[in-house]
Amino acid sequence: MITCIAIDDEPLALELLKDYISKVPFLKLVAVCSDAFEAMEALRLHTVDLVFADIQMPDLTGFQFISSLKVKPIVIFITAYNQYAVDSYDLDVVDYLVKPVPLERFIKACNRARELHELKTSKSPSTANTPDHFFANVDYSQLKIRFDDIRWLKGYGDYIKFHLKSQEQPLVVRMSFKELERILPPGKFIRIHKSYSVALAEITAIRKNSLFLGDQEFSIGESYREEVEKWVRSGN
Repeated sequence: MITCIAIDDEPLALELLKDYISKVPFLKLVAVCSDAFEAMEALRLHTVDLVFADIQMPDLTGFQFISSLKVKPIVIFITAYNQYAVDSYDLDVVDYLVKPVPLERFIKACNRARELHELKTSKSPSTANTPDHFFANVDYSQLKIRFDDIRWLKGYGDYIKFHLKSQEQPLVVRMSFKELERILPPGKFIRIHKSYSVALAEITAIRKNSLFLGDQEFSIGESYREEVEKWVRSGN
């Protein structure tokens, strides 16, 4: 299933786009947005594989919105103007549709998006260029955080505390767990509670409903216990 959002400042166009998306069985619409700022919030709250975006929108155009994203999903532009087609491909969009869009043309674009999505998700972890760090906004600066420096993380509201090996005081970053899960490398961390995630390499013991990182004890949430037990059984 490919998760997507739809962005258009024209209500009728947005309703038509919602209807088209509902007809494509492999698409799951998680948010509809009337401008780029609503779309930014949607990307913060959801893991999004595909964005359907208008170009001419108030305050921030579709081009400006997509260009602003550090991690870009697959993009299909849908617009009333054909003169931006060449420029759009500088953003590596998968397709460019001019309104009014026939349903069969829309489905063709969606199939292209699915092919690209399958190509991305089928890459082997051993061959993918997996980063070993990311940059986070901390005290008005972009601070580099290495994944292997993280011991455990605590989320509260729209913030996450990063407890690192390299320093005593945790870093406080404005970020949701949903955003965090898009960044963390697979197979390196495990969610053990709605508010906690820990580095697998740091786990020293598991006892009943508790997990230990050295002498630090963490409660394992009921809904996360099965995942922890599965990891233990795997022997990793």
